[in-house]
Amino acid sequence: MAAAGGEGPARAEGEGATGGFTSLPAQEEEPGRGQLFDTVVDAFLEKLVAAGSYQRFANCYHRFYKLQPEMTRSIYDQFISQLQTSIQEEIREIKKEGNLEDLFASMDRIVEEAKNREQPAWRPSGIPEEDLHSAMVPYLLKHQTYLRRALKEKEEENRKLAEAVLAGRERISEMQQQIQNRKQTWQAISKEQREQILTFQEPE
Repeated sequence: MAAAGGEGPARAEGEGATGGFTSLPAQEEEPGRGQLFDTVVDAFLEKLVAAGSYQRFANCYHRFYKLQPEMTRSIYDQFISQLQTSIQEEIREIKKEGNLEDLFASMDRIVEEAKNREQPAWRPSGIPEEDLHSAMVPYLLKHQTYLRRALKEKEEENRKLAEAVLAGRERISEMQQQIQNRKQTWQAISKEQREQILTFQEPE
């Protein structure tokens, strides 16, 4: 048991370095939310491994440890390794399914853009009516402007269609008039031809 007590603290101090959960190096620029998330996860895993130290593991399986100390150590190392791998895989799946990388990047862009904003960001006043009014009025005014522009474009389109219809009707009227004039001309020529034919006919 003395061996378990002696090995436990030494192992706990070195587990953070050998377990693969190293903190991100210090950077001059402020780390993004994705990096902060990874750092928090790494810190959690380090504390989890420290809480489940070899000393506690050996104490839980004291009889087995006394009989097979090396086997106990091997089982503990495999358990910790598989635990770390399993948690890391779960975290990767959560980040992938939740699209966290893109969300973190989007949040970073929003914060960066907000730094250059001169006016303070909107904050609720605590009065629902005023908050609703301040939030809805700009949207409604914007929507009203859009509707007016759309109405103006539609009116202009209808005006052009009306002009095209009127021009078409005028062309049809002109064509009808030309047809009527040609008909009258043809009738006059036909009448004149009949009269000439009657003139040249011999009297009976």
